[in-house]
Amino acid sequence: MSVEEKKIMEADHLGDWTRSHHCGELKGTNQGETVTLMGWVQKTRDHGGVLFIDLRDYTGITQVVFHPEKHPEATMDRAKALRGEFVIAVRGEVLRRPDEMINSALPTGEIELDVKELKVLNVSLTPPFMVDDETEVAEDIRLKYRYIDLRRPSLQESLRMRAKVTIEVRKHLAERGFTEVETPLMVAPTPEGARDYIVPARLHPGKFYALPQSPQLYKQILMVSGIDKYFQIARCLRDEDLRADRQPEHTQIDIEMSYVREDDVFALLESLMSHVFKSCLDIELETPFLRMKYRDAMDTYGTDKPDLRFDLKLQDVSSVVGSSEFKVFAETVSKGGVVKALRVPEGATKSRKEITNLEEIAKRYGAKGLAWSKVTEAGLEGGIGKFLSSIDAPLREHLGAEVGDLLLFVADSWLTTCRSLGAVRSELGEPLIEGREKEFRFLWVREFPLFEYNSDRGAWEPAHHMFSMPMEEHLDYLETDPGKVHAQLYDLVVNGVELASGSVRIHRRDIQERVMKVIGMSLEEAERKFGFLLEAFQYGAPPHGGIAPGLDRLIMVMTGRRSLRDVIAFPKTARAASLMDGAPAEVDNQDLQDLSIKVLK
Repeated sequence: MSVEEKKIMEADHLGDWTRSHHCGELKGTNQGETVTLMGWVQKTRDHGGVLFIDLRDYTGITQVVFHPEKHPEATMDRAKALRGEFVIAVRGEVLRRPDEMINSALPTGEIELDVKELKVLNVSLTPPFMVDDETEVAEDIRLKYRYIDLRRPSLQESLRMRAKVTIEVRKHLAERGFTEVETPLMVAPTPEGARDYIVPARLHPGKFYALPQSPQLYKQILMVSGIDKYFQIARCLRDEDLRADRQPEHTQIDIEMSYVREDDVFALLESLMSHVFKSCLDIELETPFLRMKYRDAMDTYGTDKPDLRFDLKLQDVSSVVGSSEFKVFAETVSKGGVVKALRVPEGATKSRKEITNLEEIAKRYGAKGLAWSKVTEAGLEGGIGKFLSSIDAPLREHLGAEVGDLLLFVADSWLTTCRSLGAVRSELGEPLIEGREKEFRFLWVREFPLFEYNSDRGAWEPAHHMFSMPMEEHLDYLETDPGKVHAQLYDLVVNGVELASGSVRIHRRDIQERVMKVIGMSLEEAERKFGFLLEAFQYGAPPHGGIAPGLDRLIMVMTGRRSLRDVIAFPKTARAASLMDGAPAEVDNQDLQDLSIKVLK
């Protein structure tokens, strides 16, 4: 910028100017009013000396106009020097545009502001990208310049929706007698599934706090304390591998209640979701939500968080194909495995390349392959069709297959078959849900296994966490057959997203110790890590249960976004780094010494 340009662009003081309207508010009814607007320059256009500027704030855009005959040359020079993202204030008269100049695509498109006075409040370097939702920008650039990225209308909408939802959640729960309680952010390290982020305790050399993965233990203590109904908009921190729907720090709507059963928790969440969707999106949800056991969800959809907006279902064909000429099927069934099929209506048009891509997806989830055949007038053709000729008719009848369908098969253990074919189902469903972002299909998935076997360690582990109450009829299996133990565990799912997870909790010391023993935790270790909770259970702990909807995921679903990073103001990358401020960063040696820490290279 030249010396002359710098002089032209010297910033003004705001002085006694006050913004009278936002940029997206003016209508034809404001015609003739003198108003003051403030915001960013979105775009400038010089039409033969008449200068048009699109002025933007979070509410929208107003076109402001500089007529050269109405301003001294110095003012016009300043106006012509304005560039994208300069911050300005303008004062002038609202004029109605001629009919042929009305822009129906803009809420303010029937008016423009005839500028009388201009103030340049700040200048801007050329931004690394346009502040426009249509501009394609690499995510690492967006995160580095997050303060510019957040000016984009869609992200502004996400953050304002988040604020509105949070207000409505607090309002709804407070009206139902819930007490909001803040729990500590520096806690004792405890094994809860993911790694803890640890914080050195300067006053206790060699000892550490942990940042909470969830308020799980504290909300149970609150129930022992007689709070009865608790909630918190809780920050949770987990040191785990990330993906689009995970962040190292996330927010959940943490809820716990005394003297409840599953049905009570379900009823509360259904009322909360109904209130939030109605008040924030003006959408009526159909209640009660569908309920399904974990086993049935896996059997039918191949996942415990199915998207119900499309109707593709897995079908067990073991009894039909076990006697077929296809060796893989016959051997799998004879060894106690299962064969499942997915009928894809009108899928016979898929190319060999498309089917190969589906096979790669199945393999990523553990399948050894993806068998296929197409239904034609002549029977099953292509892929393994020739090996199924002896069971052609009963197989098609079993599946309800019609000419033009594509049949996909996986043969393996029950869990691998479900998961891999379920992943294929999800891939096939992507084009079926386009344009249906505002359709919300909720589902309760319940009765999850309490334990899963870790073959690498040769030991049982909690499938979710160890504080969930086993089904009453499964208590006797704790010591004899842990794999049979299911818990009063439930997830709330919407459109293929696990929105909330919860359970009826263990409230008795004896049962909690039995569960801990199953996962190989000695009484001494249990006492060291969870002694305060076990002790509390001995002082009249009431039965209690709860749930924790993820606020980030809820906003992601409600706004139709595909990534949590689009609904969090300052998110981290997939490697848990903040590109804007450089976190995590090195610490001065003196600070490390004060904390009795030495970094090993």
